[in-house]
Amino acid sequence: MPTVLVPLAQGCEELEAVTIIDLLRRAGIEVVTAGLETEVVSVTASRGVVLMPDTTLDAVLEQSFDMIVLPGGVAGAKHLNQDPRIHRLLKTLHEAGHYTAAICAAPKVLACAGLLDNRQATCYPGTLDLQQFPTVKLIPDPVVWDDKVITSRGPGTAMDFALTLIEKLMGTETRQHVETGLVRVT
Repeated sequence: MPTVLVPLAQGCEELEAVTIIDLLRRAGIEVVTAGLETEVVSVTASRGVVLMPDTTLDAVLEQSFDMIVLPGGVAGAKHLNQDPRIHRLLKTLHEAGHYTAAICAAPKVLACAGLLDNRQATCYPGTLDLQQFPTVKLIPDPVVWDDKVITSRGPGTAMDFALTLIEKLMGTETRQHVETGLVRVT
């Protein structure tokens, strides 16, 4: 069973975080949520929803994951970007050939870690300054994958993003099974 790390930072976008966690778990993927603080404390998301991480980031730093997924939210992405452990994890997973993924404002964390250099990506409009990141090729698609780096635009694309993550980790059949169970209208 694939394992996915979802770091939860104060101010994260709850719709994105919960959609990612929920859909990946529906697909049978082991999802570990980790808070950035030194002990497990609640995370207050951008709209006031309170989330409780499974563990702390420090407790899982040495674990192996198939993917790391960064929920967005301006404040949440800022906290993730300011945490050197997140940058180290992103680079380690990327160098090992594992997936890195981010949605909304969080693709900026990937860009700051150097993972979007010479790649196609998407993000919340205005998040990435192309003068600061001139080699990133931004495209306005809801979800973009370039090799093993996956990005998405925002809360409205969270379901498509999560389903794409499922497809990459578990295959098209599992994605279709999860999507059918959602009774999603397209």
